[in-house]
Amino acid sequence: MKFINYLESITGIGIYPLVSLFVFLGFFLLVTLYVIKGNKKYFDKLSQLPINDQKQ
Repeated sequence: MKFINYLESITGIGIYPLVSLFVFLGFFLLVTLYVIKGNKKYFDKLSQLPINDQKQ
């Protein structure tokens, strides 16, 4: 018996792909808003961290 047959026999299994899509889209939108609205000076500072490492 194929794996898809097992999934089809579970009641309400069709909701899981929809929920995971909404979770992914929500996370993606939140990260996008964070990057767009974020403090540009802070992002510039973070982008320079590997270059301006002051450890000796």
